[in-house]
Amino acid sequence: MSDKFDVIIVGAGMVGASVAAALGSQWRAAIVETEAQAGYHTTGRSAAIWVRNYGPQDVRVLTGLSADFYHNPPADIGTDHLAVGREILYLAPAGQEQNLDGLIGQGLGVEEISLARAKGLCPAIRDGYAVRAALETDGFDMDVAALHQYYLRRAKAAGGQLMLRNRADRIERRDGLWHVHTAGGLEIAAPILVNAAGAWGDEVAEIAGLRPLGLVPCRRTAAIIDPAPWQVEHWPMVQSAGHDWYVRTEARTRLMVTPCDETPMPPHDVHPDDLDVAIGIDRMQQALDIEVRRVEHSWAGLRTFSPDRSLAFGFDRDAEGFFWCVGQGGYGIQTAPAASALVAAMIKGEDPGEAGAVIAAIDPMRFR
Repeated sequence: MSDKFDVIIVGAGMVGASVAAALGSQWRAAIVETEAQAGYHTTGRSAAIWVRNYGPQDVRVLTGLSADFYHNPPADIGTDHLAVGREILYLAPAGQEQNLDGLIGQGLGVEEISLARAKGLCPAIRDGYAVRAALETDGFDMDVAALHQYYLRRAKAAGGQLMLRNRADRIERRDGLWHVHTAGGLEIAAPILVNAAGAWGDEVAEIAGLRPLGLVPCRRTAAIIDPAPWQVEHWPMVQSAGHDWYVRTEARTRLMVTPCDETPMPPHDVHPDDLDVAIGIDRMQQALDIEVRRVEHSWAGLRTFSPDRSLAFGFDRDAEGFFWCVGQGGYGIQTAPAASALVAAMIKGEDPGEAGAVIAAIDPMRFR
């Protein structure tokens, strides 16, 4: 198998799958994945909402460049609902006015609205909680599973191969190729290796004999509640301007609530913390008049950030053909169309177009 691939991608989540698809039929990709299911850890636990004004500037650029794909997807995307409109309502209690001003001043399409209009959009808002409010109108829910499967199909159609249950146990550069030995007994080789391992990105680099970047995996907790008697299907996503809680509609009749926690921890199959679930519900209930009788379901995922919280895409200067594609934090899904096209162009040495404006800011070698 070692002479059949042009690139090895470690990680089969949204990032690895989208890059494999974007490289196209001239670049056969071997996607190596530890788990039995592609996208098990982070992709499969995404909050699944596109928010233009979220993350650092490099993320916002790629988020904006991805919008057209979501609104005008390929015919074979596998869903009629890849993007479904969902406004984002920001509430500023006393002490968070500066956060709201920052969103309005630096954001695109975030406009201040009256508290009366805010309550019209979300009738459960408690009187007296917010002193100001703002609305972002171009957000939308994303069908993450459909997008991920689309990219995996595209990669396979281009001659790629998905290798599940194959943890990369040994990675070495030899004779101009990266050789990956897996726990499943495979040995594959290719001139380029893409590190799309998310929370395990530094671990993969160390296995390959490279210095880590200092990635920080952080736990994010979420829970599903029944907000009855409120009818929430058409509510906006509602969050504090300080981003210390938010709720969004789930399955038309439920709400997902999170305290927006970012607890650093080593990469592993992370589970929700009961205290974080309780904190999220408490913060929500300070703002919204919703009785929580029970938590129907809770989960947690890892959002992995670089030391400066910007993306880290690019070749490692200390190892030929080793390409970093990590540090997506909570932005990997909403940036996937533009980010994967950018990464493919960087690997191929092609013109990245508008996305090229962020290359200097996301160079992983800035941490060396």
